[in-house]
Amino acid sequence: MGMQVLGTMQVRLTIKKLTKIPFSLSAGNGQKFKFMSKRIFLSSFFKSISVPFIFLLFVISCSKKNDTKDNPGGSTNNVVVDAEVTVLSNENNQVIQGFGCATVFNPPETSPITSAEFDRLFGAGNNQVGLNFLRIRIASDDSWRATELSHAKAAIQRGAKVFATPWSPPARMKTNNNIVGGKLIADSAGAYAKYLNDFASYMAANGAPLYAVSVQNEPDWDPTYEGCVWTATEMRDFLKNQGALITATRLMAPELVNNNQTYVNTILSDDAAVANLDILATHLYGGGLVENQLAKSKGKEVWMTEHLETDTTYTANLNTAVEIHNCFTKANFNAYIWWYGKRFYGAIGQDGAVTKRGYFMSQFARFIREGAVRLGTTLNTRANVLISAYKNGTKKVVVIINTGSGQVNQKISFKDAAAATVVPYVTSATKNAEQGAQITLSNNSFVYALPAYSVVSFVEQ
Repeated sequence: MGMQVLGTMQVRLTIKKLTKIPFSLSAGNGQKFKFMSKRIFLSSFFKSISVPFIFLLFVISCSKKNDTKDNPGGSTNNVVVDAEVTVLSNENNQVIQGFGCATVFNPPETSPITSAEFDRLFGAGNNQVGLNFLRIRIASDDSWRATELSHAKAAIQRGAKVFATPWSPPARMKTNNNIVGGKLIADSAGAYAKYLNDFASYMAANGAPLYAVSVQNEPDWDPTYEGCVWTATEMRDFLKNQGALITATRLMAPELVNNNQTYVNTILSDDAAVANLDILATHLYGGGLVENQLAKSKGKEVWMTEHLETDTTYTANLNTAVEIHNCFTKANFNAYIWWYGKRFYGAIGQDGAVTKRGYFMSQFARFIREGAVRLGTTLNTRANVLISAYKNGTKKVVVIINTGSGQVNQKISFKDAAAATVVPYVTSATKNAEQGAQITLSNNSFVYALPAYSVVSFVEQ
C-alpha cells in the first residue's frame, strides 16, 4: 500500500467541551476509512484553537500480476513480471531486405491503385504500411507492360524497389503455343533468357530499373490459368546453361508454390546453377517453414515472395504477423512479400484504407528497414509471447506478438549494447499502430504491459 500527501487544510474549531472529531479518507479505489481524532481538551485559557488537519489520499497498489489491467499497453514499474527476454545485441543473424506486395493482373471488384493508395502502401509514416518492394508481372503484351511500368514508377518514387515475375513464357516459346499449360520448348531456352533480360532492359530504359527478374511463377504447379510447369532438373539446367545471359539485373528462382526442399536442393546441389542464381525464392502454400541449409552454406538469400489468406477475421490477421515472425526466426528468410497490396484481404482494402492486416504488417515493415540485421534473443519465458529483434545500423527494434487472451507484463533487457529510450507502437483490437509515450530504460531493461492479442514494436530512439 502506498500513501501520498495531497495537501494541508487549516480548520478553525470552536471547542466547548471534551469531544472526538470524526473524519473520513478516500483510498481512491472506492473504499473509505473512518477515523476519530484524538480527544481535544478545553483549556480555561482559550475559547477557541486552530487545529491543522492533514488530509491523506491512500493509493492502494495490489502486488499481483496484471495490476495494470485497467491500463494495458503501458510501461510498468514495480509490478510482478509475467515474462522475461533478453536481446542479444552481438548475435547477428540474416539481413532483412524488406517487405512487399504485388500488383499483377486485375483483381475483381478492385479499382486501380491511386496515388494516395501508393502512399499508404509504400510510405512509412502514420497510417501507412511501410512496404519497400513491389512485385510486378512480366507480360508479353504491350498494354500490360505499360500498366506495370506505371506501377513500378509509382513505387520507386516512394523509395521502393521492384522485381518482376513471369507467369508464362510467350506462347510462341511453348510446346502448346499457349500461355496456359504446356512447357518451355527446350530449343527456346536461350530465347527465353533473352526475353527476360530484354524486359529488365525495357524497364530500366523507361525509368524503372528492376531489382531482379524471376524465371517462373510456381513452376511446380499446373494451373488452369496462365502458367508453365518446370521440373527441378529443367529449372536447374536453365539456370546453369542460360542464367549467365541475364545481365541487366539479378536473377531469382524458383518461386515454388510451396517450400519444397527436394526441388530447391536439386538446384543448389549444382555449383554451376548456383553461380548464376542471386536469390532463392519460394511461396508458402505448403511445404512448411524450414531453413535451407544449402542456401545458407552457399551464401544465398531466401525470399518468401508470395502468400495470401482470404480470411479477414481478427485472428487470421494476427496470424499474418505470426507468419512474418516465423519466416524470419524459423526459416531465416530475408524478405516477406504478400500477394495483392490492394484487396479485401490485402494491406489496404478495396476502399483504399489500411486494413487490420496491413497495420499488423506495418508493425514490422515501418520499423525494420532494408538492410536491417536480425538479432538473437533468449527464449522468452512465456511461450505464447513471440519476440524478434533487429537493428537498423545501431538502433534496435523489438517486435512482440502477444497471442494470448490476457495482458502480459513483459520485461525486455538488452545485452552487449546500451539502450536509453524506446517508443512503443501498438496494434490491437482497439489500436492501429498507435504510438505510445517514450520509455526510459533502467539498467538496460524495461517492463511493458502487452495487451491481449496484440503486436507491439519498440523502436530505439
